[in-house]
Amino acid sequence: MSDTLRTTTSLPLAEATILLRPDDDVAIATRDLLAGTVLEREGAEPLVVAATVPRAHKLAVRVVAAGGQVRKYGQSIGRATREILPGEHVHGHNLAMDDGEHDYEFGTARVTVPPTMRGRTFRGYRRADGRVGTRNFIGVITSVNCSASTAKMIADQFRGIGVLDEFEHVDGVMAITHGSGCGLVPDSNGGQTLLRTLRGYAHHPNFGGLLVLGLGCEMIPVQSLTAGLDLPEGLHVETMTIQDSGGVRATVREAVAKIRAMLPEVDQARREDVDISELVLGLNCGGSDGYSGITANPALGHASDLLVGAGGTSVLAETPEVYGAEHLLTRRAVSEEVGRKLLDRIAWWKDYAAAGGGTLDNNPSPGNKAGGLTTILEKSLGAVAKGGTAELSAVYEYAEPIERGVGFAFMDTPGYDPVSVTGLVAGGATVVCFTTGRGSVLGSKPAPTIKLATNTEMYERMHEDMDLNCGRIVDGTATLTEVGEEIFEKIIAVASGETSVSEELDLGQEEFVPWQLGAVT
Repeated sequence: MSDTLRTTTSLPLAEATILLRPDDDVAIATRDLLAGTVLEREGAEPLVVAATVPRAHKLAVRVVAAGGQVRKYGQSIGRATREILPGEHVHGHNLAMDDGEHDYEFGTARVTVPPTMRGRTFRGYRRADGRVGTRNFIGVITSVNCSASTAKMIADQFRGIGVLDEFEHVDGVMAITHGSGCGLVPDSNGGQTLLRTLRGYAHHPNFGGLLVLGLGCEMIPVQSLTAGLDLPEGLHVETMTIQDSGGVRATVREAVAKIRAMLPEVDQARREDVDISELVLGLNCGGSDGYSGITANPALGHASDLLVGAGGTSVLAETPEVYGAEHLLTRRAVSEEVGRKLLDRIAWWKDYAAAGGGTLDNNPSPGNKAGGLTTILEKSLGAVAKGGTAELSAVYEYAEPIERGVGFAFMDTPGYDPVSVTGLVAGGATVVCFTTGRGSVLGSKPAPTIKLATNTEMYERMHEDMDLNCGRIVDGTATLTEVGEEIFEKIIAVASGETSVSEELDLGQEEFVPWQLGAVT
């Protein structure tokens, strides 16, 4: 919309924007505001929009001096690069990173989450070791990229309409392939991260059967993916290498026969009523916009609190996207040790980014900026809302096993969505909630993904890819609490077998992307 277009429209400020805190310097536009629009304020001079402010972008509500902090959510989201006047659009042309240091506190903002959902159940698959799955897949897990194409050929034999009709309690056969497994030192950080990720999937309660496939000469052999894992009794596991089996065609034939023999036994699993304290919820976002931090993210945070209050587990991730808001999480830490562990990961990421010639404030992405986000501080302050208000009980390394019943926790992952969600699922997440403002199409087999739209416009445009519209919070047709409770109920329904949109589209096999670290030789 051109800035040369002007209007004499007059509106109450509260009808056209959202002011999150009384002392914030900016409000968020809930519609496109043309230059010249007059925004009436009770007890104050009206604002005149200086230049067009797109929907979900920021509008200055008071003067900010050059170099001064600009506040949103009651926190600094950056510093003004020049004087900003009331009515101006606040974005990259006048707002930059605030590199000021935070004063960290530990355990000073503990909040008791509501226990109102205790006793609720879902329909899950209880495995012999006591863990509970939300799906019942057979996985073809590869130890090395050299076996990836063969694994997909095997899984493809079980795709298509009617192929598994006689096995109604098997959700499918999926290939778990990746781009590594050789050319790296197995004992290195990168090698151990990959191995931990693969072992996490092998041990995931959403698998009722496994076929572990390698080439035969790789640095990470097939046996290492399951050795010492204490796999539950009743989990059907086969291992193969292409070289020992006589090549690709022979391997596909043999593997298909092994899986066909496995299917009747895997199909014996049945859902049963299980307490929701057995759920492990992964929290992630992608393609965020200016509404993410005021609709879908805090609504998901409310659902997370309800689950934690019922004894369940909820895990936030994406370390580069809590940078600048980590001080809010340390205040909720159950101990200084837990809070310090989060700060150690932030420090590691600063060094990691610097070694690659970048900084953590290179984020947000172009799509985030088009959606109204300007700095990583602003993005992070909205992103941490997915974690609700519960105490931070633990901080995990990437793909590290998540303790059931730990409450609210954090996992160190990159911000890149497929890599982040892969780490959460490897850690044991059995359901993933994913918020998006621009429109992500991610899936996360074997754990179902629930996609939450932050705004109604995108939801209506991409409704076939979204599970729930959280934009109704801004539209005024639902409250944050109501939408949070809807998300919570959707989590229970999907965990009990309701198909999410991502599953309808058969997404998630290609989105298995382990974090690749270190040198490849």
